[in-house]
Amino acid sequence: MSDLVPSEGEPRLERHRKELTGYCYRMLGSAFEAEDAVQETLLRAWRGFDRFDERRASLRTWLHHIATNICLDMLKGAQRRARAMDLGPASSPGPALGAPLPEHAWVQPIPDRRVLAEDGDPAELAVSRETVSLAFVAALQHLPPRQRAVLILRDVLC
Repeated sequence: MSDLVPSEGEPRLERHRKELTGYCYRMLGSAFEAEDAVQETLLRAWRGFDRFDERRASLRTWLHHIATNICLDMLKGAQRRARAMDLGPASSPGPALGAPLPEHAWVQPIPDRRVLAEDGDPAELAVSRETVSLAFVAALQHLPPRQRAVLILRDVLC
């Protein structure tokens, strides 16, 4: 793929992979879906790199805009994940539960190395770790998708 990517576009896009992965993970609650969203984000950015205008927005802002739209589309999709039992409302006993949902249907943890830059200020790293903790990501899933995006973009990613 490297010979297909514009010479100055690829490194500039790839530099944002970890931050985008963290953002998409917070939005979607799944490491697998986050990776898919980041791949799609970088692909769309690469395809539209000639339309990118640094006078209108920074590359980081533009990439997060693309990622937000992709995540919102994924959250609307018919293949949406089910929430874990302890995150849903209580229910009364009823008929048999049926077959268990597949593993990819649950909010899952993600390894820190895939979403956090290990260099930099230790205080910022500690805050970043808290925002990708399973409890925080699970709590985010209770917000409507657009509110979730605003909270993450504004308060978590500044």
